[in-house]
Amino acid sequence: MKLYVAVPVVLLALLIAASGVAGITRGWVLPTNRRPVHRPRLYGWGQLVGAFALCWQQVFFWVLSDPDIRQWGTLAGSVLLLTGLIMMMVSRRAGGSRQGSGTP
Repeated sequence: MKLYVAVPVVLLALLIAASGVAGITRGWVLPTNRRPVHRPRLYGWGQLVGAFALCWQQVFFWVLSDPDIRQWGTLAGSVLLLTGLIMMMVSRRAGGSRQGSGTP
């Protein structure tokens, strides 16, 4: 049962990490996020932190058997994931009031 959860999450983390490396090295962001992202390198670092956090959580949840260490490791992974999400949020453009958008 462990592999059914761990393998897809690790593969997703690898895809996020690859996108983060592309954002850091080339300034490339996925097409769906190009318009709102203002600083692609910071966005890439946020993706790398998020990918690392997902792998961190998988290691501490599935590999370690001690409940105390597993609990603190998973909590640390959650804090890392939140840090990555905040980094990605900070890298986006401010969505203030639009003028001249054509909609009432």
